[in-house]
Amino acid sequence: MKKNIFLAFGLFAFFSLNNAFAQFSRPVSVGVGAGGTLSLADLGNSDIRFAGHVDVDGLITPFISVGVHGEKGIMSAYGWNSEFENRYYTINGNVKVRLGQFLSLPKNYSNYTLRASIFNQILANIYVGGGVGLFKSSIENNIDPNYTESISNNGGEVSDDLNSGNLVIPLNIGLDIPLGRTLYGPRWAINLNYQHSLLPKDNLDGVINRKDDQYSYLSLGVKMALFNR
Repeated sequence: MKKNIFLAFGLFAFFSLNNAFAQFSRPVSVGVGAGGTLSLADLGNSDIRFAGHVDVDGLITPFISVGVHGEKGIMSAYGWNSEFENRYYTINGNVKVRLGQFLSLPKNYSNYTLRASIFNQILANIYVGGGVGLFKSSIENNIDPNYTESISNNGGEVSDDLNSGNLVIPLNIGLDIPLGRTLYGPRWAINLNYQHSLLPKDNLDGVINRKDDQYSYLSLGVKMALFNR
């Protein structure tokens, strides 16, 4: 009995996904982009620095994707007669859910993508997402001795590990602006994304205390759909 239930569920899932892909012949896209970073760490005067990224996303439905995000950039800040710079790179796996998944859209995606207004297409492609990955630091810092003493007195420390690998939890909100209508979806998209990342090990700047470090990355990019039918 249980085997029959699992078999029925498996067949339902297969045909559901097959139907979704039949309506969207480009289930994979690649994207590149760049933007500004801002650290939210122990040295409070953060500089706006630069980063770039590459994305590969695969569609489960036309509005839900799973992907891999690779990013390389620089962050820096100063304060308390101290300063740091972190030349980092990070890679994560993520899931994004677009608003179109919850809108009352036609079942025939091909018909929708040809007839929908630009406004409706943009509205349907507003998304939120989250993931988990690895963050690799390369830190150079200059910490004032008086600040070091203050950190120690409050239960923290100045770390000797300036090239550590940390867990990172990225949270995303953004939108894709489709360009180039075809029967099977857009060929291109302009992507605007805000990513806010949490670092549970608190070692973005080499100073470790009770408050976990975070950083933000605002980027502009372009995506291209692959495997045109």
